[in-house]
Formats: sequence, structure tokens, C-alpha cells
Amino acid sequence: MPVYIAMLRGINVTGHNKVPMKDLRALVEALPADDVGTYVQSGNVVFESRGGDAARIAHDIEARIQAQLGLDVAVVVRTSDELDQVRSGNPFLTGGRDHARLYVTFLAALPGPDRVRAMEAVAPAAAPDECRLLGHHVYLHCPDGYGRTKLNNAFFERKLAVTATTRNWRTVTNLAEMARR
Repeated sequence: MPVYIAMLRGINVTGHNKVPMKDLRALVEALPADDVGTYVQSGNVVFESRGGDAARIAHDIEARIQAQLGLDVAVVVRTSDELDQVRSGNPFLTGGRDHARLYVTFLAALPGPDRVRAMEAVAPAAAPDECRLLGHHVYLHCPDGYGRTKLNNAFFERKLAVTATTRNWRTVTNLAEMARR
């Protein structure tokens, strides 16, 4: 059965959009889904499902969260194969960069070419931070930490006009490992 990874945007951060992981697991199990597991409190779920494509599953989880918890939460879903490609395709893994300073912004849709050009035109002003957009993913290297970068989730959502959620490299690799059970 296919394995999916759902990443919720903006839950359990600074006391907003609180979603207990046991409630999140129950919501996903009702898709239906099997072998549901969560990783950390920021809304990462790994599960098996015959529920269709990733976009449909994301929509179903969003609708369940809205109906059952009254929260408007964006969800981005990837397959285990897609997450493996993210993991192996990170252009910042070489060159001696500290892996603790690497991040990935997961985009819910492909941005239009005009939006990509506009983002690429202003991103260099955030140096020493670097970003590279490859498909549905923005890879980030933030030497001074994600808390200080201008290349944050809000920046990418605004510039690319798509829903996004960001994870640190450790979370990305741990989710990929969970998905390879």
C-alpha cells in the first residue's frame, strides 16, 4: 500500500492552532489510513492509504480538521518516493554546509514562471542565506538559522503565490526514514 507523509502548516506553534497528535492520528486513520504515526508536535504524519493522489488526501485531511476541530490548516502531502527524491536532491548537502542549517519548503502546487522569476530576483538580497527552487520544493541554507532569515515560509508563499510549509533537514530525513518502514 502506498505510504504518504502529511505536513500540516502552522499548528502547535506559539500556542496557536493546537492539535494534539492523538487527535491528528485519529483524523488520518478515518481517511481510511493504516499504520499511522506522527513525528514531533508540529504536524507530521506518516501513513499508508489507498485514498488516491496526494492532493486529494491533503484536501481530505484539511476538511476533517476544519469539520472536527474548527481549524483552517493547510496540509501538504508527499509520497515516500517523493520524499526520498527531496532527500537525495538537496543541492546544499555538499560544500561543507552544516546540515543543521538546511531546510526545505514544501509547496502545495507548482508556482507560475513569472512568480519564480520574481522570487529569484529578490532572494539574493537575503545573503548569506541561499535558496534553490526545484519543482515543488525550495531548498534553503540559512547559516545564521531559520529564525533570522528573510527566506521564510511567508516569503515563499507571498512571492510564489502558493501554500507552503517548511521543515528542517533533520525532520525531512526522519520522516523519510519513517516512511521507509
